[in-house]
Amino acid sequence: MVMKKIEAPTLEEAYKRASDEFNCSITELSYEIIQYPRNGLFGLFKRKAIIVVARKVVEDSSRAVEQSVENRREVKKEDTPTSTEVKQPATTVDDDRDRKSLISNDDKVLDNFFASSKNSGRDISHNINLASEIEKSIDRLMKSSCFNIDTVKVEVFNNIAHVFIDGRDAALLIGKEGYRYNALSYMLFNWVNDRYGLYLKLEIAEFIKTQEEMIENYLKPIIEHIEKNGRGKTKPLDGILVQIALEKLRDRFPNKYVAIKTSKDNSKFIVINNFNTTKS
Repeated sequence: MVMKKIEAPTLEEAYKRASDEFNCSITELSYEIIQYPRNGLFGLFKRKAIIVVARKVVEDSSRAVEQSVENRREVKKEDTPTSTEVKQPATTVDDDRDRKSLISNDDKVLDNFFASSKNSGRDISHNINLASEIEKSIDRLMKSSCFNIDTVKVEVFNNIAHVFIDGRDAALLIGKEGYRYNALSYMLFNWVNDRYGLYLKLEIAEFIKTQEEMIENYLKPIIEHIEKNGRGKTKPLDGILVQIALEKLRDRFPNKYVAIKTSKDNSKFIVINNFNTTKS
């Protein structure tokens, strides 16, 4: 039995190429999916569909009839792969895996997004070189995307890569309610943290400045409530808002327990309590 590896942008195209390669219908092929396709983000992490295929062996004419009947039963039972039936399981598996990974790592990203270290251990010239390298990489990423971005500036200090991005499509890069901003900052954080051991602070145009002004107004009555009652919590906050609120509340209440919590529906909110103390 001859087996061949087929690569294509989608599973449907892979099945078609396999059918053409063996000059037979899909039902006459035995295949295994090695890799599901993914579109990626801004052209990164994109991957093709990969299958390993072989033509089913038919020993004689009587066996061919039996095989044909068996194939029809198998097709009826499992259904021949179609556009929606192939893509949906792949998307569900990938999205579920990515969602679980995002949840498990999200607190680390949120807690360290505004992290700082007075003694970073890096000299000025090293920071300049790091900033230049990171800046060039992000600039290439922006140029390969569909967004018109003409400004990418990076500075490294206090163990944080401060990234500023601006351009005609800055608002589009942020996205409605900051969903593209959240995705980009998460992706850049993981890259910068893994490769350079740095944390990340990303500003696109004046997005963070605007969000900070909005969250300050929202936190005023909550801060008054905490000062009066000693504890409190925020409503569920999205993306960058929970990050900004966490920083401001920790600055305001350095002697209290201030932490991000995740609800059953995976939304994020901040709780503020007194630290537990045990009398000896």
